[in-house]
Amino acid sequence: MAGSVNKVILIGNLGADPEIRRTQDGRPIANLRIATSETWRDKNSGERREKTEWHTVVIFNEGLCKVAEQYLKKGSTVYVEGALQTRKWQDQNGQDRYSTEVVLQGFNSTLTMLGGRGEGAGQGGSRGGDDFGSYGGNDYGAPAPSRGGSSNRGSSAPSGGSFSRDLDDDIPF
Repeated sequence: MAGSVNKVILIGNLGADPEIRRTQDGRPIANLRIATSETWRDKNSGERREKTEWHTVVIFNEGLCKVAEQYLKKGSTVYVEGALQTRKWQDQNGQDRYSTEVVLQGFNSTLTMLGGRGEGAGQGGSRGGDDFGSYGGNDYGAPAPSRGGSSNRGSSAPSGGSFSRDLDDDIPF
């Protein structure tokens, strides 16, 4: 294989409200704690079991930070696409520590709000674009109209009837 892939996809619930910090030059950074759970039945007892994993998600994309700050809260269900990164830091005793986080930065990141208005998060989504926070429309941070069900991510197909008109256009070459 000629390359490698570093992509993480999570669907889970926020365990706390997003934590928004700012860099020295004023750019926002959002920290999310997302819980994902798996359930199964114990073969011996027949009891239902559940295991929850906690994931730290760090958002450096300004547009996605705005969405997290305005619309997400504890309990919100989200879909996240990002990259796995491990960073080294020192604790209070000078010991080296390592943290592995899902990072949303640049064009290869996605944050989509799932669930209905009953969760308080509204409905809609965001797709990572540039680091200047320019976004608009359903896939770029504005809340989508309430339709029930999931967001319209990736629905860019033309509506019926326009295809035949495109074929009738004069070809300029």
